[in-house]
Amino acid sequence: ISSFFYLLLEFTVCKQLSHPECYGGLVFTSPRALEAVKICLKENSKNEAWSKSIKQRWNTKPAYVVGKATASLVEEIGLTPQGEKSGNAEKLAEYICSREKPNSSALLFPCGALKREVLPTALREKGIPLESLTVYQTTQHTDLQESLSSYFSQQGIPASVVFFSPSGVKFCIQHIQKLSEDFINHIKFAAIGPTTAEAMEAAGIPVSCTAESPTPQDLAAGIQKTLRLQNC
Repeated sequence: ISSFFYLLLEFTVCKQLSHPECYGGLVFTSPRALEAVKICLKENSKNEAWSKSIKQRWNTKPAYVVGKATASLVEEIGLTPQGEKSGNAEKLAEYICSREKPNSSALLFPCGALKREVLPTALREKGIPLESLTVYQTTQHTDLQESLSSYFSQQGIPASVVFFSPSGVKFCIQHIQKLSEDFINHIKFAAIGPTTAEAMEAAGIPVSCTAESPTPQDLAAGIQKTLRLQNC
């Protein structure tokens, strides 16, 4: 519950998606970008146009994604994902650069307001055009502090805390530090991937483990190994 998102520029999102002929493909680096697209397509007239013709035209172009969760949502809107095993923006950028030619049609990149510049920078350096379109804004969940306080008062200090995004680190860490007080060193902090781990380190949080790939299975295995080594 560290954050929630709301859709921005709905008209612009739908307009851009309606013109696949203007782009060389799509790039998605978060499930929330797909959720924003799905909200846009819920309107009957837009959904009908998408199903009848627009979807098929996009399917002649690549839809690049990071991770299985994002890939699954791409499939839900009828597109075929590519690059899901890349795992993070850096590796996805390498994958895209190996497949796209410089100065080709721009890739449309629906993204959040807090997106990192790693992927856009890497593509720009290779001369691959990318059109970023901010489709959602991440903010702190209104019940975050109350929910964390309730958990700590009822369950005590947790053995581990997992962060799934840099925004989760940003919104949660001060509350966790305050609630844990002198016992914060007893907590093992885990990250879903290297980007989140970097945000944790920047915030002064010791990273006990990072999932080998951003999947529930790899994350659970990493946490179990860490807790076992610490005899928790």
